[in-house]
Amino acid sequence: MNKKFAAAVSGGAVLMIVLSGCGGDDGDEKANAWAKKVCDKWQPELKKIETANADIKRVATESSKPEEVQTTDSAAFGTMSTSYKAMGTALQGAGVPPVKDGQTTQATAIKGFEESSKGYADLKTKMDGLDPKDQTKFAEGLKDVAGGLEEATKGGKNALSTLKAGGLDKAMNSQKGCQVAAPSASPK
Repeated sequence: MNKKFAAAVSGGAVLMIVLSGCGGDDGDEKANAWAKKVCDKWQPELKKIETANADIKRVATESSKPEEVQTTDSAAFGTMSTSYKAMGTALQGAGVPPVKDGQTTQATAIKGFEESSKGYADLKTKMDGLDPKDQTKFAEGLKDVAGGLEEATKGGKNALSTLKAGGLDKAMNSQKGCQVAAPSASPK
């Protein structure tokens, strides 16, 4: 049961923010300045998401008691919900990005982060509703939660794709705040 959940977490919940690619050139100062505003606000949130993912994986791969799995996962999902909401707020606060269709790019990305925030809040509610004393029902409930992980991450992934397609990937990749450590390879 826990190994399947760990695999789902590894595949679904780990949303890495690096928008694929290496650092960009300094050709567009406006885009770089905009990206710095966003990435400086994102950095603490990215660290929280990374830590929450690590906590979920830890209790899913160890022989953890259902109560510990429930408590850890619920807290992690709450953290992720708050962090994705904060990432959307940071995008809003940075203003319209200086790219073609910047307003649409910004609005679509914000919506994606809000969807992930809601998705993780829903997972937290589901996790809180599980009965850790009934191992069979708890295991079934975990499968349901694991099945919702991909859906919860979809909005954030779409937001990042929107920013990349909008031409902001180079500017964002050059900012320290948007760079996260690559996850270690894990078996699925």
